[in-house]
Amino acid sequence: MRFIGVSISDLTQGEIINGIYILRKKELKETVNKKPFIDMVLIDSTGEINGKLWETGDEFFNELELNILYYVNARVDNYKGELQLNINKIRAADPEDQDEIDKFVPSAPIQAEQMLYEVYSYANRISSDDIKGLVLRLLDNKKEQLLYYPAAKSFHHSIRSGLLFHILRMLHVAEKLKDVYSEINLDLLYAGILIHDLAKIGELDSDELGFSEYSKEGNLLGHIVMGISDIETAGKELNTSQEVILLLKHMVASHHYEPEYGSPKKPMFLEAELLHYIDLIDARVYDYENHLKNIDEGSLTEPIWSLDRRRLYKPHSDKL
Repeated sequence: MRFIGVSISDLTQGEIINGIYILRKKELKETVNKKPFIDMVLIDSTGEINGKLWETGDEFFNELELNILYYVNARVDNYKGELQLNINKIRAADPEDQDEIDKFVPSAPIQAEQMLYEVYSYANRISSDDIKGLVLRLLDNKKEQLLYYPAAKSFHHSIRSGLLFHILRMLHVAEKLKDVYSEINLDLLYAGILIHDLAKIGELDSDELGFSEYSKEGNLLGHIVMGISDIETAGKELNTSQEVILLLKHMVASHHYEPEYGSPKKPMFLEAELLHYIDLIDARVYDYENHLKNIDEGSLTEPIWSLDRRRLYKPHSDKL
């Protein structure tokens, strides 16, 4: 890396900085005085930040390419409690730096290969041969993509290897719940966790940096319908019992809980109910962590769409 800039997590209000960031989003807008400006989102491995480039138009906007590195010179401002870059200059990074773009991609905090190994270890703890066989088949079919796929395009765990990280943390929660509620069937709960979002691989098209867009199938069907289809296909190939196929299909179908979120049925047995809430817990924890990490203690975030437009508060740690 020839150029070392200021990381997003190290930005301080009032500074003039030189940074190197990935351009993830751009939008051409107008001020109230009808002057054009570019509104953009820049990211690095430590976070993301909004940027504004004033008094520029279509020609420069069209030259900006998404998902590559840019050198940025800007003043760090504060807008409604959040840092923002008031950009003076921006240009594409040189090829030598572009070659190291993977160092700037937000990624899961655990190495992907290590997470995949642990995920498989949970699958192999399943005692039912039918359930284990079906789960391992579904995992094997998407093993390579699991190493880098995000769990979403723009919401929770929308980072490289985010899907693996989401699955693994859910498995850890499930294991602890068994210590409290002995009646839980861990075969079913582990299986549901391991496969509930596997069809995100297919719903999304992702490159190896974890940058994704919805596929045609994802737009027309979604990962719940696609996941049920995958279970049906693998179950027939393995001659899995119809009861196992039905239960696992129900867990995938019901894990979003509400029809408006894509689930045609609500959970109808304990492990399906727990799958939904463990999924929700991990998504919520990630959202809190992600939105609070780069704001000052005692501050509020902007409204968070995925959290019913709530503003989150970051407590003063030294006063607790």
